[in-house]
Amino acid sequence: MDTLLILGGTAWLGRELARQAVASGVDVTCLARGTSGPVADGAHLIPADRSEPSVYESVRGRDWDAVIDVSWQPDHVRSALDALAADAGHWTYVSSVSVYADTTTPGANEAAALVEPMTSGLATMDEYGEAKVGCEQLVTAAMGADRSLLARAGLIGGPGDPTDRFGYWVSRFASASSEAVLVPDAPDLSTQVVDVRDLAAFLLACAGERATGPVNVVGEAVPFSDVVDMSALTAGFTGRAVRAAPQWLEEHEVQPWAGPRSLPLWLPLPEYACVGSRSDARALALGLQRRSLEATLADVLADEVARGLGRARQAGLTRVEERTLLAQLR
Repeated sequence: MDTLLILGGTAWLGRELARQAVASGVDVTCLARGTSGPVADGAHLIPADRSEPSVYESVRGRDWDAVIDVSWQPDHVRSALDALAADAGHWTYVSSVSVYADTTTPGANEAAALVEPMTSGLATMDEYGEAKVGCEQLVTAAMGADRSLLARAGLIGGPGDPTDRFGYWVSRFASASSEAVLVPDAPDLSTQVVDVRDLAAFLLACAGERATGPVNVVGEAVPFSDVVDMSALTAGFTGRAVRAAPQWLEEHEVQPWAGPRSLPLWLPLPEYACVGSRSDARALALGLQRRSLEATLADVLADEVARGLGRARQAGLTRVEERTLLAQLR
């Protein structure tokens, strides 16, 4: 692969894609607004708003060995394909495991049923899965199944995470030091986290090899309790993890998964049994290589310390909320 166009490229995953591609000698162009941050060193940024009709004029008519699109807006994906499908040798669409209708069956693979597609308009976050399915269908229709990869990413972790989900536990244990930390009592819950750097490396390798079809790009399935325990060990935590029953957490308005007043990565069972245990067989067959959870946690802790353990976060409990809940639990 000599030339790569990233539709995006200045946010978290996009910047990592550009960084790795440049490092491997690829001529990388990023078409993005540029409001999420700087482009990776060595990549070319074309500032552009994908809602504008003429946004692709500067990149149309060039031979792109590969295009990678990270959008979840059907209108943006459609307009990109209309302008660039004829110029692209291969198209990678970064989708999501949120496309699946069933969240209850552990081990489900890429053949599992999808939610109903949304193929036009601008989606809201409540329509995220439907919009991703619609985007997948647009890509396949325009590029054909033999020139497109639908990379259904699972939970992404690693340094620089703007969602603050995966980094919550190691940073909370580090900031709590010897104080108590509130933890969901969820011994049967599984979690899959793929490091953003491993995800980017996989996507670039697949683009270079022109891999096709849908693929779940997920982390190794490990017990949620192991993630919590490893986070505490990585942080040098010497306090006590106080476990609360999921029903108690729900009764006290603690949210699952992400967002304010949440305990990230925790999900109720059995209705979300599949979210952390989808099949990774096809991704492994295509060459996905994953670093250890311990290695990712160590790098995430260093990143969290650099960004400030006491900063306002996008996900998790504040320390005040946590102390209040711990007092109520006692």
